[in-house]
Amino acid sequence: MKNKEHILIIGAGLCGSLLALRMAQRGYKVTLMEKRPDLRKEIVDSGRSINLAFSDRGMKGLRLAGLEEKVLPLCIPMNGRMIHNTEGELFMSPYSGRNEYINSISREDLNIMLLDECDKMPEITMLFNQKCTGVSLETGEATFEDYKTRQNTTYKADVVMGADGVGSALRKSMLDHRKFLFSYGQDFLTHGYKELSFPPGADGGFLVEKNALHIWPRGKDMMIALPNLDGSFTVTLFLSWEEGKDSFESLNTDAAVLDYFQREFPDALKLMPDLLKEFKENPTSPLGTIKCSPWHAYGKVLLLGDAAHGIVPFYGQGMNSAFEDIHVLDKYLNKYEGDWKAVFKAYQNERKEDTDAIADLAVDNFHEMKAHTARPIFQEKRKLETAFEEAFPKEYFSKYALVTFREDLRYSEAMRRGRVQDKAILNLIHDGKFTESMSLHDKLDLVKQETRKMLHDDEVVEGLEEE
Repeated sequence: MKNKEHILIIGAGLCGSLLALRMAQRGYKVTLMEKRPDLRKEIVDSGRSINLAFSDRGMKGLRLAGLEEKVLPLCIPMNGRMIHNTEGELFMSPYSGRNEYINSISREDLNIMLLDECDKMPEITMLFNQKCTGVSLETGEATFEDYKTRQNTTYKADVVMGADGVGSALRKSMLDHRKFLFSYGQDFLTHGYKELSFPPGADGGFLVEKNALHIWPRGKDMMIALPNLDGSFTVTLFLSWEEGKDSFESLNTDAAVLDYFQREFPDALKLMPDLLKEFKENPTSPLGTIKCSPWHAYGKVLLLGDAAHGIVPFYGQGMNSAFEDIHVLDKYLNKYEGDWKAVFKAYQNERKEDTDAIADLAVDNFHEMKAHTARPIFQEKRKLETAFEEAFPKEYFSKYALVTFREDLRYSEAMRRGRVQDKAILNLIHDGKFTESMSLHDKLDLVKQETRKMLHDDEVVEGLEEE
């Protein structure tokens, strides 16, 4: 490293603050810029989900920075999906037969912990209320407007890294640059989301099962609830913007909102004393996927996290994939430190395929969660997979487990294997190939045979396409 090179990081959210911490730990001088106020001193309404699903890939990034033990007290384990069907019946679908789980964690609590850790590093300077108005890609200069003084200041760094989310100022500068080919796509779902809540019980306890991610699948619509440390639940309604009988556009009166919840979520409605107030006051936000390329230019600028690959939240992998970005970047810094072009190129070459894969999987999981989780064939498949994982923990991993719990496996490989395996099991169930006389291991062997056959067919097709 040349004389403590200076890295300027745009965005002090989850990705940016962990990135700053890790770069400072490596010995770089870091300036961390954030357009919002310091959330440790002022209430910041980001318009984003207030709690998240935190799992193994995210822990990999925190472990790299030495924070594994510090994050655990902020987590509530969720062992599976608690399905609430239209009759009010409950069905628990475990995430794994190996007792693996994901965690509910407060976005704010995690961000505060990371900022506090950054404060301990003399190599890091943090500045808030600084809106990036543009980046000179070739020189590594970035200009910021101070929200309070309205003054513009330009900072020069050896490298500028953009961890500034889906509205990234650095990505905009790359799109506007016009001196190289920059591809950018933004694909919105027809659904949006609105945050609601269940309050804690009178005794401060949880009104529904604490250690589960609750889902109300309704075909076209869906509602989920994640637990918080104070006994409350963050409830998220996913609903069409304007299509169909029920949409955010049509639910425009108190009577319409109450009628909808009485029809679709009567058990949840009983737990929502502030529904009408929250429905009226809380924003309705879009759900979209962002893909772009390249993520870097001139060995001077680099995009990470949502700035490079924004995804919908239905695999709970947005934060986890951003933290995994930092782990992969760190690996190539170990290999090519001192040559930023080589670091950035190797990083994107590995990571782009994987983030495209998790983006596609997240959209798939949206349709699965809102429509398929309550279907008998899906529940039969999940029971079978859980039994496989319990009995043969080293032989079988569901697609969900491959994505969520196999941090050693790239997203792209998890997608390839998981999709084929899912199709194989569903085909076998549909065709009645599993008989009562078969042992569980016989059923697993049949799944493996069908999966291998389908993977081979896919490889043959891919080979023909390449010829």
